[in-house]
Amino acid sequence: MIIIIGAGIIGLSCAWRLVQRGFQVALFDARKAASDASWAAAGMLAPGSEMDGPLEVAALGIRSARAWPAFAAELQLESGLPIDYRQCGAHEFAAAEIIRLRTQHLQGLGIRVVAAEGYWHYPDDAIVDPREANAALLEACRRRGVELHEQEPVLEISASGASVRTPVREYRASAVVIAAAARSTALFPGLPRTMPIRGHLLAWRMPPGVLPVILRAGHTYLFQRTSGLVVAGSTTEHVGWEERLDAGAIAELHARAAQLYPRLANLQPDDKWIGFRPGIDAPGPAIGRIPATRVWTAFGHYRNGILLAPETARMIAEQIAAAD
Repeated sequence: MIIIIGAGIIGLSCAWRLVQRGFQVALFDARKAASDASWAAAGMLAPGSEMDGPLEVAALGIRSARAWPAFAAELQLESGLPIDYRQCGAHEFAAAEIIRLRTQHLQGLGIRVVAAEGYWHYPDDAIVDPREANAALLEACRRRGVELHEQEPVLEISASGASVRTPVREYRASAVVIAAAARSTALFPGLPRTMPIRGHLLAWRMPPGVLPVILRAGHTYLFQRTSGLVVAGSTTEHVGWEERLDAGAIAELHARAAQLYPRLANLQPDDKWIGFRPGIDAPGPAIGRIPATRVWTAFGHYRNGILLAPETARMIAEQIAAAD
């Protein structure tokens, strides 16, 4: 039995790919599956705008973005549930000198980008509804017999990864995957430090088609789902696990969103919520095997958990299959 700790989009994707390979899989989550960061995420698939770190992290983002169309199509087919995925492209606004300097860097990473007057255009950027993707992953896992243990936190992993202990009992494992997002560090010694980084998001119900592309400027983004819902994000707040909405942060984000799309200035948001990004004290996510153990890590994706889910799941499934 392969035990995966964390039933967000990373844990669910790993479970789906592993069970497809014939492994028995059990998913454990301290809360409900597909909650926390995976539920709250906006769902932009934007390696051009987001991949500012090391070359290998950028390459990971590009590979995963390219995998998303087939990933979404296969997942819809296997689950029987719809997923709002759309490759709409993005416009990111910046000063002319910044555009000139950064365009060459982005093209060197293999990202398709067109420099225009006052903005970059990323033709390959896309959006996906994370809540629909998570629902489809849950259903696909259920159909393939994945055991789901919600509200059953893992308290301890044995040193070799041969077992885990929860408040219910001890479970034997052939391998363990740590995919508990910002709660991962405490599960095993020597892991990179993780931390929650809160972000507010806003949404307005508008007629479909008013925003055909993603709009970005600095840390502000705006896009529209197929349903017509316009989503704006986000803030970056180091406040621990504080779950209370902050009126000041909402007002600031509203003002920034209205700069991108002035029509929003006099419209009150129809919805507002927060999420906790899984930050990590490392240049990129921790993906791979812990030496001399049967424990793998798949956490620390920060802003890009949705984007990186297909490639993370592929890597984890291939590594475990090769080690079996």
